[in-house]
Amino acid sequence: MARLTRSESQARTRADLLATARDLFLTDGYAVTSLEKVAETAGYSKGAVYSNFRGKKELCLEVLDLIHTTKFEEVAALVAADGDLDDLLGRIQGWAERTLGDVGWTMLEFEFIAACRHDPEVQAALASTLGMAHGMVLALVNSLTAATGIALPLPPEDAARSILSLGVGLGIQRAIDPDISARIVTDNLRALLHRGSPLPDSGASIGA
Repeated sequence: MARLTRSESQARTRADLLATARDLFLTDGYAVTSLEKVAETAGYSKGAVYSNFRGKKELCLEVLDLIHTTKFEEVAALVAADGDLDDLLGRIQGWAERTLGDVGWTMLEFEFIAACRHDPEVQAALASTLGMAHGMVLALVNSLTAATGIALPLPPEDAARSILSLGVGLGIQRAIDPDISARIVTDNLRALLHRGSPLPDSGASIGA
């Protein structure tokens, strides 16, 4: 096996630390997880952590970015898959049932937000992430309107914000009570489409 270059070795170390931190943050939470624990669990020195991350806040931000990227990719794949409207909404509901209310993810998000509420740099980074999430939902809304040929009864940006807010709130409730159904997400999408009006000269490819 060829020996890794210095840059390849550094990249592997960073990836190992990030994956380990993700697992520890999701299992134990932000406050309990120390950089020493991350280094020890990953099999590196604490110096290796500091040579890759400025500190615990930056490490957690990157962990959350990794989680968000994974979730965004999952939703994008749902939208891109073939099928009619019912198929799409079924895939979205299945994703919501599996994802919204994930205790580790949900609690990590809110514990980190609370712990860093006075840090403007972290708040700016979180606001950027929220903007990305809004953009993801907006892309979903635009895909639905284009595919069904139905214009929603409110601006797409507002529809995306309402759906995102619903998802966040539902995630918190499901973290407390997993028996709460995620069907409200797809029911809300159906209601928006039902209240909408046909787009002019629309060539819908998904039947409403």
